[in-house]
Amino acid sequence: MKIPLYQIDAFSNKPFRGNPAAICPLTSWLPDETMQSIAAENNLAETAFFVPEGPLGRFGLRWFTPAVEVDLCGHATLAAAHLILDYLQPGLPQVWFDSKSGELTVKKVNGKLTLDFPSRPPAECTFDPSLLTALGGKPEKVLGARDYLVVYESEDDVRALKPNMQALMEIDRFAVIVTAPGRDADFVSRFFAPAKGVAEDPVTGSAHCTLIPYWAERLGKNKLHALQVSQRGGELWCELHGDRVWMSGHAVRVIEGHFFLD
Repeated sequence: MKIPLYQIDAFSNKPFRGNPAAICPLTSWLPDETMQSIAAENNLAETAFFVPEGPLGRFGLRWFTPAVEVDLCGHATLAAAHLILDYLQPGLPQVWFDSKSGELTVKKVNGKLTLDFPSRPPAECTFDPSLLTALGGKPEKVLGARDYLVVYESEDDVRALKPNMQALMEIDRFAVIVTAPGRDADFVSRFFAPAKGVAEDPVTGSAHCTLIPYWAERLGKNKLHALQVSQRGGELWCELHGDRVWMSGHAVRVIEGHFFLD
């Protein structure tokens, strides 16, 4: 069996920046263990698989890290939509994905791809103090949604963090988002999920489901410009729309090939 494989750098308009995602278009679902093995072989933050479902432009979509299947992934959704709208079915105005997080849509708006995702606002929470020891620095507060949201005073604080990844393996939530006000953007962030096979994710759409409602409330505005300040870096244009968040960005195809499954 020969499976198409594309690698696309999401949330960037240049190769070797943003977040690389592997995308495998399928005609029908493979066994879960096969998709997990492909994701492990790719060894990227996420590998996305999609299959046509129903009318033109609607697909089932699933995401796998090298270690686990996840319930939501922004950059691999953006990458999958880029592949469909720019190469596989370029006449479509938008795509609809059915996923573990419900229906997700992606459309072209002013030269960018815009994701429509669920909002996951953070709330006050209890946490083990070892979380802060593992991260380092002196955060202002810790909130929780799917992930911990740890807020620091400045962009420099976020950039300077050198987390103990082994210690972060023990946290009791999916991952850790760190954030602060930005110098050249409304806010900056980083994202750590070592227990899920992703030590530091370069650019994380799902994290912005929590970051956008937090910063919209804190800054008193619904349109936000975001930078994820990982080594590769990524840029997002964000909007809060009630219980939904919109995230816009670019993507670029960098690799095309096939998986051969005997």
